[in-house]
Amino acid sequence: MSIDTQAPASAPPSEKRRRRVRQYATAAAVVAVVVAQVVSIVALIVAAGNDGTTHVVQRTPAPVGGGRAGGIDATAVYQRDAPGVVHVQSSGITANTPLGPQRETATGSGFVLDRRGNILTNAHVVDGARKVTVRIGDGDSDIAAQVVGKDVSRDLAVLRVDPSAVALHPLALSSAPVQVGDPVAAIGNPFGFDRTITTGIVSALQRQISAPNGFAIDHAIQTDAAINPGNSGGPLINGAGQVIGVNSQIATGGNGDANVGIGFAIPIETAKQELPTLERGGTVQHAFLGVGTTTGRGGALVQSVDPGSPADRAGLRAGDVIVSVGGKPIADPDALVLAIDARKPGQTAALVYVRGRARHTTHVRLAVQPKQTASTVPAP
Repeated sequence: MSIDTQAPASAPPSEKRRRRVRQYATAAAVVAVVVAQVVSIVALIVAAGNDGTTHVVQRTPAPVGGGRAGGIDATAVYQRDAPGVVHVQSSGITANTPLGPQRETATGSGFVLDRRGNILTNAHVVDGARKVTVRIGDGDSDIAAQVVGKDVSRDLAVLRVDPSAVALHPLALSSAPVQVGDPVAAIGNPFGFDRTITTGIVSALQRQISAPNGFAIDHAIQTDAAINPGNSGGPLINGAGQVIGVNSQIATGGNGDANVGIGFAIPIETAKQELPTLERGGTVQHAFLGVGTTTGRGGALVQSVDPGSPADRAGLRAGDVIVSVGGKPIADPDALVLAIDARKPGQTAALVYVRGRARHTTHVRLAVQPKQTASTVPAP
């Protein structure tokens, strides 16, 4: 099963589970994934957000020297990047328990973006929290953090601390291509063990995972670097010490919620697209079609249509097979998600679907993605 990796302050009793994929645990079992790794910076660029915030981006990866673990210098990465890894604690989260709703405290991870006090983490780490505090690097005191902006549909959130209250060590954000087999490292707080580093490789690319609100997050990075409950929101770092992703979920077998070598990170490129908006407290809007789909008959087979959605207004119904959007072929549900996600709310797209043996073309005006999917199947 796939779960988030934010850990509750007090872990709930384990329950008997069958092998399955489960996306976000309840607030009582929220988990944070931290992968903070540091590397020598060879060529630096400054990427400026719309609000003037700057982020360090490394143009050319430069492998670090020294002792290596799995193709990465874990010692150098830890020494350089661990000071920028953040322990996040969220208080007042509402959890549904057998005794009814209860207030819980959960912990996760994050990493420093810049010297203005901006920190990136997962939205599910802080969603619903009444109070958020952070502990940065090897600091022994918790400081107050403000949730500046969050996008639950991409499971990203930006926190901000008073930069005068703590020494800040920003991590470099990668702009280099990620390839299967690349060595990576993660630093986080699995099961409460602060600032733990693990190493591995990029196991696969272009995976799709589900956001806390049920919508799809595409382009996810799969890794075998061990990430466990307590790691959510931390950075996944390459051999050059640059952040390539934000650790978010793990897949588990039938023996509990521990890592079995399959973890997922949201690509840093996805985060960089949203940072200017999140850092100024804006709302990130995503295009919405309103169908739940599965693979079938050479396209995306519609299983459900959200009432009142653009798909509903265009006349789509269960059993239709979407084969083209905007003139581009749709081979499966993943391709449909990508096609819709590449567009903005309010845009109109020509959509071709097959009903029975007949092909039909309709023009769909995309809406703003709602806060929660209405479909039992994650809808693009």
